[in-house]
Amino acid sequence: MRVDSRAIELGGLTKAYGPVVGIESLSLTVDEGEVFGFLGPNGAGKTTTLRCLTGLLRPTAGRVRVLGLDPVRDHRRLAGALGYLPGELRLYPELTGAQTLDLLCSLQGVPAPSRGALCERLGLTDPVLRRTVGGYSRGMKQKLGLVQALQHDPRLVVLDEPTEGLDPLVQETFFELMAETVAAGRTVLLSSHVLPEVQRACGRVAIVREGRLVTVESVAALREARARRIRLDFGDGKGARPLGRADQWAPRWAGDRVELLVPPVEVVRALRSLLAMGVADVTVEEAGLDEAFLDLYRNGSGTGTGTGTGNGNGTVREEP
Repeated sequence: MRVDSRAIELGGLTKAYGPVVGIESLSLTVDEGEVFGFLGPNGAGKTTTLRCLTGLLRPTAGRVRVLGLDPVRDHRRLAGALGYLPGELRLYPELTGAQTLDLLCSLQGVPAPSRGALCERLGLTDPVLRRTVGGYSRGMKQKLGLVQALQHDPRLVVLDEPTEGLDPLVQETFFELMAETVAAGRTVLLSSHVLPEVQRACGRVAIVREGRLVTVESVAALREARARRIRLDFGDGKGARPLGRADQWAPRWAGDRVELLVPPVEVVRALRSLLAMGVADVTVEEAGLDEAFLDLYRNGSGTGTGTGTGNGNGTVREEP
């Protein structure tokens, strides 16, 4: 297989379902060796894009290259280098866990050197693997899905809602696996509606809305450019009150405490006026990725060019 420094290259990717456009003119690149986030709410086109990347859908127009190959035309050549966990994992209920992993490994056409270690770390013991998948809980099925996506040490891993149904301890193991995957020089494309999860794992993200690209940017730059969270505690028992010009930033009151999301260029001016009101305590925090995401969606900002640089618990939902 050809060595390529770009794990993914999309040029004007468009997929239409008759009159309905799933994704339109999407252009972006993902470098090898990075964890790249893919964000958007219901109907944004994320799952359509992932299916085009993995060769499950044929694009209506545009160019798609995955590890230098066309995922439709070169599907067999690409299969062994690609790991994919779909958002809605469907398994044969009559097969055991072990039989399921064997079947999927045979379809990939390559050995599975990491299966044993992955099963051990994710708690898929031999007795569990001997049981039929139909009796698995949602979390156990998701663990099995992660193993099948990673067991053959693929160069590119495409994950759609990978922590869905996993308990917090297993989620920690997942993040460890992602860090190890990238440390080994492989690439991860992570699509998730859990924004703090993306913030923790990803260096760069693409945000799509209504089938079009909003922006591609580093997580750090998105957070830096967006609002700051200011928390004030008046501590005088008087409750909510007018805040003058600061009322434009939709203050959220809880007794004498209030929280505002203020644009970076307004923070100093806002603090000067607010502190003059007799505040007992104040904190200023950099906004998280969830605030950045919501800000982009509310304001419709972003270049939409796909040329971005750089290598609380907000959620958005995904289309089927």
